[in-house]
Amino acid sequence: MVSSRLTLLCVSLSLMLLLVCSEESVGVRSAENSDNNSQEERELIGALQEVLEKLKSKRIPPLDKKLGWVPSCDAGEQCAVRKGPRIGKLCNCPRGTACNFYILKCL
Repeated sequence: MVSSRLTLLCVSLSLMLLLVCSEESVGVRSAENSDNNSQEERELIGALQEVLEKLKSKRIPPLDKKLGWVPSCDAGEQCAVRKGPRIGKLCNCPRGTACNFYILKCL
């Protein structure tokens, strides 16, 4: 029983010694790499700022040019166009009115 306690004590002390040594080596390495990391961080920040400036300068297309978006029109306006047997929608009629596909106006 005493030998098992002694063995456990030796193992735990060995592990603590290894941990202390590894922390010291990590501290030395991190001090050496901090200069390299700060330069890399500066370069990355500069690159990100360039990308953000390019994105800021791009124009967002207006809503009327988006696909699937149909502008609204007033009551009495032409809301559709007939092309042979097909009817193409030009605009959405306001609430309370509907597009009459016979005369092609909002009523």
